[in-house]
Amino acid sequence: MKRAPAPAKINLALVVGPAREDGKHEVATVLQRIDLGDRISIEPAATLTVTGFPGDTLVRGALTALATAGGVEPRWRATIVKRIPVAAGLGGGSSDAATALRLANETLDSPLPPDELQSLAATLGADVPFFLVDGPQLGRGDGSELAAVDLPQDYWIVIALPLGATKESTAAVYSRFDDRAGADGWRTRDEALQNALAAVRRPRDLAALPPNDLASSPLAGELVRLGAFRADVSGAGPAVYGLFHHRRHAGAAKQALRNTARTWLTVPVWYG
Repeated sequence: MKRAPAPAKINLALVVGPAREDGKHEVATVLQRIDLGDRISIEPAATLTVTGFPGDTLVRGALTALATAGGVEPRWRATIVKRIPVAAGLGGGSSDAATALRLANETLDSPLPPDELQSLAATLGADVPFFLVDGPQLGRGDGSELAAVDLPQDYWIVIALPLGATKESTAAVYSRFDDRAGADGWRTRDEALQNALAAVRRPRDLAALPPNDLASSPLAGELVRLGAFRADVSGAGPAVYGLFHHRRHAGAAKQALRNTARTWLTVPVWYG
């Protein structure tokens, strides 16, 4: 049996442009893993089964696609231990799929090489390829075209998921973005992101990254009031993150939000 963590991610920035011919939108997003994660195990089996999370479709789809690409039958048992909140903007399903893909690929007599595995991952979802590479990344195109970025990792993170919050469909979030002509000024915002990234040396420099184009939340303002040097929605939400210099301030903020949100105290991680 092979086991590995499947960490969540936050979008330290998400700049969104116009719709492309394939219906997806151009994005420029800064992706950072965090030390909050699910756990995936893979073992040989007579048929493909996925247990532990009844709502899974991504792990099953990933393993089916891998079997097709590898010219084998999908004979694995995958077990998912969920800790990442579902449909929160933290990439839990994508991370699970990528981790299962990597572990199952290692069981093949002729594993797919890394570039082929990356290409396969991109067909499963825009965030999936990110979880197959190490370190923070700048995602372009639909988010799956990755380039490594050198960012500080020495800060604390509070994740806050508003109580009772439900995630809108991704299509609905992007439709609202289009309705308000959100893509206007895309090039200017993209350039601002590039300039801010180039200037990052210390954790507090992350505060200069542009805000999330898709979603906002009053919880972000509350986290700043509680001492975060940057706070924003992750992905399309509804989860919000706050970045803190010191653990005691992050812990106090987590405690202060206990009546309005589910909260987690975590840190950046480089790899799964």
